[in-house]
Amino acid sequence: MFSRQHRKVKLLFGLADTLLISIAFLAAYGTRFSLNAKGLFYWVFYIDFRVAVVLLAVSALCWLSIGHGLKIYEKLDTGRPGALIWDTARQCGLGAICLVMAEFLLRLDLSRFFVILFAFYAWVLLCLLRLNAAYLAGVFRRRFGTPRFVLVVGSDESARRVGRAIEKSSQHGIRLLGFLDDEPGQVRLAGTYERYALSRLPELLCERVVDEVIFAVDSQRLCGLEEVFRLCNEEGVRTRVVVDFFPHAKSLAYLDGLDGLPLLTFSSAPHDEIRLLAKRAIDVTLAAAALVILSPIMLVVALLIRVTSPGRAIFRQERFGLNGRKFTIYKFRSMYQNADQMKSSVAYLNQRSIAFKIPDDPRMTGLGRILRKFSVDEWPQLWNVLKGDMSLVGPRPAIAEEVERYERWQRRRLRMRPGLTCLWALGGRDALDFETWMKLDMEYIDNWSLGLDCKIMLRTFPQVLIGQGAH
Repeated sequence: MFSRQHRKVKLLFGLADTLLISIAFLAAYGTRFSLNAKGLFYWVFYIDFRVAVVLLAVSALCWLSIGHGLKIYEKLDTGRPGALIWDTARQCGLGAICLVMAEFLLRLDLSRFFVILFAFYAWVLLCLLRLNAAYLAGVFRRRFGTPRFVLVVGSDESARRVGRAIEKSSQHGIRLLGFLDDEPGQVRLAGTYERYALSRLPELLCERVVDEVIFAVDSQRLCGLEEVFRLCNEEGVRTRVVVDFFPHAKSLAYLDGLDGLPLLTFSSAPHDEIRLLAKRAIDVTLAAAALVILSPIMLVVALLIRVTSPGRAIFRQERFGLNGRKFTIYKFRSMYQNADQMKSSVAYLNQRSIAFKIPDDPRMTGLGRILRKFSVDEWPQLWNVLKGDMSLVGPRPAIAEEVERYERWQRRRLRMRPGLTCLWALGGRDALDFETWMKLDMEYIDNWSLGLDCKIMLRTFPQVLIGQGAH
């Protein structure tokens, strides 16, 4: 399925989820209210209409966000039944927790039985939809959808790969008409397709329904197809070009513009300005709130550092940020004042080839060990987040001597704004070897989404609270 079409399908599933969640909310409230009328509960449960609207809106937003984070909408019409049921159960369970948190913040007093009923009804209704999603989508397309007929220019392996992808998308209403190529014969994939000479394209456009033409040829041949592009443009036929001129490049390609000039852009790091802006807004909001809440504790920690060992409470160090920009990072000092001068004398204890990391570092103060264990030493970096040097979630900011020793593929981690936590924090924090740490950063960059950020933050808090994986 084409990406834009897939986004439309996800939107439709999201709207269906919103409707079913609303039905579940009303059904749960009606059930709880009727049971109260029958005298089964001593406590009279009633929700004001305006409060109910707010709770329903919060519930729908949380449910959809969780579903997006769990990537449920990516696999609704292709996923395995067991996985769909389990993912839906996780979505409803987390949604119920969010509802309870909203109740606490709004100072309401909801019936726990209502919340459980709401989550259960939502789970049943969503499972019914999702287990029949493929069938319902097929019925919808047959009744209301119009098949899209596609011609592919070329017949080499690249064109065949496009053909196989179209065949797999037949359930989404995409039909492969054949291939445009000057070589005679047929192309055999799952089905058998005719090869039409390029000179027959005007005739085919008149005789057949052709919605799109996909060019799957090498870059040298593409230059000679200008007349074919012009013909499709004059006929109003949509054209697409397979951009696999650089087979070893894994970048995402998209079209941009500069003062009216079309630019084919390749990006191997997140580039969606809207989602990145949303990520930045979340960073600023949460960092500002955390600084306000934690400032009294941070003041006490700073005083304890000054009292227990000589030197400044805040440690400053130059780090590399987004695209190699240098900035000053702030941390609570966890080592003795002359730790840098002692580095050469303890270098033999280092257990990593590039990053300098010593378990039970002898340069660490007694208080510093506690701060490190529970990541309290990182709290001043909330100021870096607020300034824009860092994000709440992202690869850890590297020092200059590490960056100088990076392999080429490892430098791509600099293309994402560094953060306080990331996938490595979930995989073992300081217990990870450097190679695994780098690969987890690449995995984060390749799969980044706002939902993934949320998942990482929620899973980081328990590990920090129990001090797991930190040295």
